[in-house]
Amino acid sequence: MSENFELNFSMKNEGSAPENGPDMSEMEMTVSPICGTGDSRYAFVTFTEGEKTAEGKIPSCEIIRSSGFSEEELAGLATYMKADLKHLQKLAAGENVFKAMFKDDRK
Repeated sequence: MSENFELNFSMKNEGSAPENGPDMSEMEMTVSPICGTGDSRYAFVTFTEGEKTAEGKIPSCEIIRSSGFSEEELAGLATYMKADLKHLQKLAAGENVFKAMFKDDRK
């Protein structure tokens, strides 16, 4: 059994919508740390907009589950993941989950 630790990165006011895709300026995005080992490394990207949610997997940039988004919006999210893959991978690789859990914010 593995635990899924997620770190939040807000997309508010950071980007524009892919052609024919959802408005990314109103959407919240969550990127998980890297999972797996060797050649089978991956991370999850979760998109939330109100009651709508979608979960994608990188580096394959596929939507693996969704609720409330149209097919056109899901295609736009997949396009977004492909276009911003390097940045998403950096987000997934850049956070040490255990370090973040024990970070002392009282300074």
